[in-house]
Formats: sequence, structure tokens, C-alpha cells
Amino acid sequence: MASDSGDRGTACTLEFTVQMTCQSCVDAVRTSLQGVAGVQNVEVQLENQMVLVQTTLPSQEVQALLEGTGRQAVLKGMGSGLLQNLGAAVAILEGPGPVQGVVRFLQLTSERCLIEGTIDGLEPGLHGLHVHQFGDLTGSCDSCGDHFNPDGASHGGPQDSDRHRGDLGNVHADADGRASFRIEDEQLKVWDVIGRSLVIDEREDDLGRGDHPLSKVTGNSGERLACGIIARSAGLFQNPKQICSCDGLTIWEERGRPIAGEGRKEPAKPPAHL
Repeated sequence: MASDSGDRGTACTLEFTVQMTCQSCVDAVRTSLQGVAGVQNVEVQLENQMVLVQTTLPSQEVQALLEGTGRQAVLKGMGSGLLQNLGAAVAILEGPGPVQGVVRFLQLTSERCLIEGTIDGLEPGLHGLHVHQFGDLTGSCDSCGDHFNPDGASHGGPQDSDRHRGDLGNVHADADGRASFRIEDEQLKVWDVIGRSLVIDEREDDLGRGDHPLSKVTGNSGERLACGIIARSAGLFQNPKQICSCDGLTIWEERGRPIAGEGRKEPAKPPAHL
């Protein structure tokens, strides 16, 4: 069973590195999160530029609040609200068109998985989101296989007990084509999806309730717009990286550059605030 948890879900802990050099930086960071609905606790450590945030907000929203102070922020790890590392993963979605995004998976408890992310370049409205069986992008998203369905169930909605485990329902893209979401699910487990793929679809998923022949197979949600392999990512305090070993970029240089391809080697922009 899944739910779009908004600010009423299960809290997790986000570990950020934030550009801070003095006590006024610390004060600005604390003020940016003070009184914000969904933020339950904030710990700021100036000596290692670390900010721990216990929250029910999506990480992208917290990062935007931190960077609203004029300081760059990088998400370095995620864990449960009790500072446990039960499993974390990330999928970077790309496709032949303009759709791209980052979606993170976090095992909150042994029974509950958090799926949160931001996807850009979508047509406004609802779009089906699914975990697929294979982490194979050799044929773009077409080689990802069917929905992840180890139980042999029919396609359904995230609230249904009888559904593909990979059925995450729909995410909503706003007028600018951005979908930001935070979903909690009791069927999906991080350790079951690492190495598989995540796919965002062209249309709304009918959750298996439509009359179309594909309703009980795919939700009749249309073409696959973008996809990415679900890879293990860092939990809390598991990512000490300050300089990328592959190309020598600092975390601040890496923050504003494409993950790969054209533009990654361009000169770094000045930091937002020092």
C-alpha cells in the first residue's frame, strides 16, 4: 500500500553539506528552517559544514530552503528518523526527450519505503510511475521489461493490496512541467529494487480500473518518457567525499554541473556565498 505522504508522513533524516564559514552562516541556516511545517529538528555543525534535518518534506524542498540563504547545499545521505541506515537508492531519469529527474528510495522501517523526487519536462497533469523488472537501458526505456511483479498480480493502484509491487500510481506535473512528490509504500523494499529501473510514463495510469485491454497490464499510461537504473546510494554518514575521484571536481563544482556528458568539464561558476 502506498500513500502520497505530503507533510503528514513518516519522518526521515537528511544529511546536507552546506557552505558555511562562520556563526552567521549557522544562524542563517537555522533561520531558514525555523518554523517550517514538516521540519521537526535541525542540527548544524559548522566545523564540518554538516546540516542534519529531520523532516517529512521532500529533500528538494529542504535543499531549496537551505539554498535560499545564498549558500550551496548538497544532499550527501538519507536515513530513517531514528538515524538508522536500512537501505537507500537513487535513480537518475533520462530519455530521448526533455524529461529528466532524480528519484530517491529510502527504507524508513522494515515495512515502509519512501520514494521521493523531482521530474522535469513533463506535460502538465498526471503521469504513471513504475518500477520495472530490468535495469537494462540498452534499448532505452523499452528494454526495462514489464512492471516489477514477483507475485504475478494484476496491475493496480498503489492503495491496492493486489497489484504489481512496482505500481507507484501517478505523480502530478504542474504548469511548468515539474512533478515533485513524496510517496510511502508498504510493498516495495529498497533491497528488492536495486539494479532494476524506474520509468515515468506519458499519460495518467488508470490504476487497473479502465476498460482498455492494457488497463490490467500497464494502466494504459502510454509511452515510456524517461527511465533510469536504481542504484544503491549513501545512507547517513556514509559519504565522506569532498572531491570526485573520477574527474577531480569538488562537491561544490559538481553541484551545479550535469551528472555526465556535455558541460561537465566547463569552468566552475563562483560559489553562491562565502
